[in-house]
Amino acid sequence: MKFERILVVTLSLGLLAAWAAPQKKSNRRYINHPRDTSRQTLPYSDAVLVGDTLYLAGKIGLTTDRKVPSTAEEEAKLVMDDVKKTLTEAGFSMEDLVSVQVFCSDPVHYEAFNSVYRTYFQKDFPARAFIGSGKLLFNARFEVQGIAARR
Repeated sequence: MKFERILVVTLSLGLLAAWAAPQKKSNRRYINHPRDTSRQTLPYSDAVLVGDTLYLAGKIGLTTDRKVPSTAEEEAKLVMDDVKKTLTEAGFSMEDLVSVQVFCSDPVHYEAFNSVYRTYFQKDFPARAFIGSGKLLFNARFEVQGIAARR
């Protein structure tokens, strides 16, 4: 009987302490720019802000009718515009990017991508990997993901 009372008091105090403890606020913010209804059910966020660091989901450069553009340069521009738009919506700029990964279906498009990519930066470039990935979703040539940190 004594053991049961001690157990009940201990459990009650533990529950009371857990209830009274200040709740830690989540320091995550999920960034999603408006999508057409066909994309609203996709299971990812465009970016997640944790503290002063923004993690960008992979971006591909499709036209408004969800097609791959005819040229690699046009596709690179669309994908980089999407990266820039997501950064802006989260309160960041292209200069805040610290790391970028570019997945490319065929490395033959390396120079075409670079010719567009370099126009999105004022002076310094983020660290970057250019990865020959094989086939990408929607037969895209490029997918870009990145990490940005507030200055």
